Amino acid sequence: MGIIAWIVLGLIAGALAKLIYPGHQGGGIIATIVLGILGALVGGWVGSALLGSSAAAGASAGALTIPSIIFAVIGAIILIFIWGLVTRRSA
Repeated sequence: MGIIAWIVLGLIAGALAKLIYPGHQGGGIIATIVLGILGALVGGWVGSALLGSSAAAGASAGALTIPSIIFAVIGAIILIFIWGLVTRRSA
């Protein structure tokens, strides 16, 4: 898929992940797109490793299908969680 498909998948997945995940994540449109694109890679990798699913592989390839969007959102939520752990300040 082309770069436009990656950007669209990233925007959709990043926006959905930010809506689903509780709390404030910050970042603008570019951060949301990057989050979604990286989420697609992570979700595709995790889905392929755990389920052996071709839909998960579609997410890491940038395909614009419902299963690939779901895996991309799952990957983006994982990244938001990890980012929260890394940037958490000690009290």
